[in-house]
Amino acid sequence: MAAALRLAALFTALLVMSAATAEEVSIDAAKGKLRGTLERPAGARPAVCALIIAGSGPTDRDGNQPGLTSDSLKQLALGLAAHGVCALRYDKRGVGASSDAAPVESELLFDDYVADAAAWLARLKRIGGAGRVAVVGHGQGALVALLAAKRETASAVVSIAGAGRPAAELIRDQLRGLSDETRRRGEDILGKLAVGRTAPEIPAELGALFRPSVQPYLISWLRYNPAEEMRTSRVPVLIVQGTADLQVPVAEARILAAENPLAALSLLTDMNHVLKRCLSAEDQRAAYTDPAMPIDARVVDAIAGFLLRTP
Repeated sequence: MAAALRLAALFTALLVMSAATAEEVSIDAAKGKLRGTLERPAGARPAVCALIIAGSGPTDRDGNQPGLTSDSLKQLALGLAAHGVCALRYDKRGVGASSDAAPVESELLFDDYVADAAAWLARLKRIGGAGRVAVVGHGQGALVALLAAKRETASAVVSIAGAGRPAAELIRDQLRGLSDETRRRGEDILGKLAVGRTAPEIPAELGALFRPSVQPYLISWLRYNPAEEMRTSRVPVLIVQGTADLQVPVAEARILAAENPLAALSLLTDMNHVLKRCLSAEDQRAAYTDPAMPIDARVVDAIAGFLLRTP
């Protein structure tokens, strides 16, 4: 299937490239510039703009990480532009072209990513040329999107593959595969972080998860409950989730949807975490490493349709 999708992508890419013009943009951050790409639809002034926020880890504006090249967010931005939606995506601080704004790990907070997104949202309002500006977050970026939309008012929010449970519960899921003693120590550390206390002594087997330099970030992240943020959202929300997502189960999307009766839920059969349609293990592998494999057209249609019809 992956080979057939690559052929289809060649034709689609030609159409999309002619439907948008790319513009490099930047904003000032505390330690340097954050840089991104604005995709402007060809022709008439756009009715809506969308800020696209990447997920956790060293994910760049295109949706890629070292060794993992899917181009999922790049394709999403181009697809939205082809539908008439102006789309801005950016490299997070310390990533890609924003590497000169790299933070010291011990000083980085989850709220810094929220502040960055809010600053980009304000910038997009000024340069996008549309009366409405929405926020589209993927993975952990979905929570960032909900928070940024409250800080710098947005017209709508799209949550793609976002967690519905608090970070503490997600971390507990990781601890369950460890030995009883390691899990117990992990729970103790997590309990301290959850109430804002650091844990200086970390066993080697938990160093990657709880190293002292990352604890300030974890403490700031643990304060937020995605379900609560969804419940208190005052703008239209679309929740998008693929049923072939091996990283975020459909249950997380249902948790979010249950908290906001006005939110629309779009479950896309066979779509995986990087927005590509996967019918086999081979497709799943290709989805993360083959940038020519196109994202699922249904996700672009769902998001563009929602943004364009939302007042």
